[in-house]
Amino acid sequence: MPLWALVIPIAAAGLLAAALALPTSAAMAIACVAALAGAVVAAVHHAEVVAHRVGEPFGTLVLSLAITIIEVALILSMMLADARAKTTLPRDTIFSAVMIICNGVVGLCLLVGGLRHREQSFHVEGANTGLATLIALTTLSLVLPTFTTSSAGPTYTVAQLAFAAIASLVLWGMFVFVQTVRHRDYFLPVGTAADESVHSSAPSTRLAMASSGMLLVALVAVVGLAKVLSPVIEVAVAAAGAPQAAIGIAIAMLVLLPETAAAVRAAIANRLQTSLNLAFGSALASIGLTIPAVAFASVVIGVPLELGLQPKDLVLLVLSFVVASITLVSGRTHVMQGIVHLAIFAAFVFFALVP
Repeated sequence: MPLWALVIPIAAAGLLAAALALPTSAAMAIACVAALAGAVVAAVHHAEVVAHRVGEPFGTLVLSLAITIIEVALILSMMLADARAKTTLPRDTIFSAVMIICNGVVGLCLLVGGLRHREQSFHVEGANTGLATLIALTTLSLVLPTFTTSSAGPTYTVAQLAFAAIASLVLWGMFVFVQTVRHRDYFLPVGTAADESVHSSAPSTRLAMASSGMLLVALVAVVGLAKVLSPVIEVAVAAAGAPQAAIGIAIAMLVLLPETAAAVRAAIANRLQTSLNLAFGSALASIGLTIPAVAFASVVIGVPLELGLQPKDLVLLVLSFVVASITLVSGRTHVMQGIVHLAIFAAFVFFALVP
């Protein structure tokens, strides 16, 4: 293991502990930003080591699952600290994650992959399976609450919330089963990328275990530092006169940095299937694990969740899914598709800042 890959996560975790204990200052904020960037680079390195050891698609699942569990813990801690002020936090976080992943991450991967390799290939069966599951999960969690009539506003009753939570767990669990067991070949790299991954020597079990531990430390540092920086982001958003939704977008971007970096590196290496596995796997885990957790917390603390999206967000969500369906129909991609997704992502950010 390179020395920097061992030192940076530990140093970032130490700075996180210091930031939580000391008052936030300009120097501390700058140090946290630098530590966050270093932790992201270290997390991507260790995730690639683990992925190489366990093979695809288990490697992408490790990174997606690890950061989602930490993200869920972050959301729950913020809800329990101020429940009534955070009734829209799960909705904003999930919607931001879906838009960032489906348009920002996917668009960036298609763009850099197309510029580097002209055209790239992937398994239509695997990508469409992930997209179909994501559409169903998002509709059940974020769209239907806007139109139900059993409770006031964009909320679910306790029974409806329980149904959405169970459905989310079942859909996510079945997708993981299909991805890793039943139809694993749908999610493996295509062509020469698959051959290179098979013939390159895998790291030792000892190194993979050490990287797993360092990956966890790096991801805790990433999410923790994102939370530490959130007050700074809130002040900046307020100073700019932007709406509160911008805070959720900024935090979601920070938390998703490791997955984004790993997906882009895979696209540059002509492993677009790995990029799509990371993208859709992250979005599915974000919904499939977050909704059951926040539903349970909502029932326990007795505060309803506002899950339903506003009309503007519904339009952007439908547009994203329609364009993604067209992008994934042929099994081949090029730069224009990446630009279209990035344009939708830019519209999402712009209209969040200028509603």
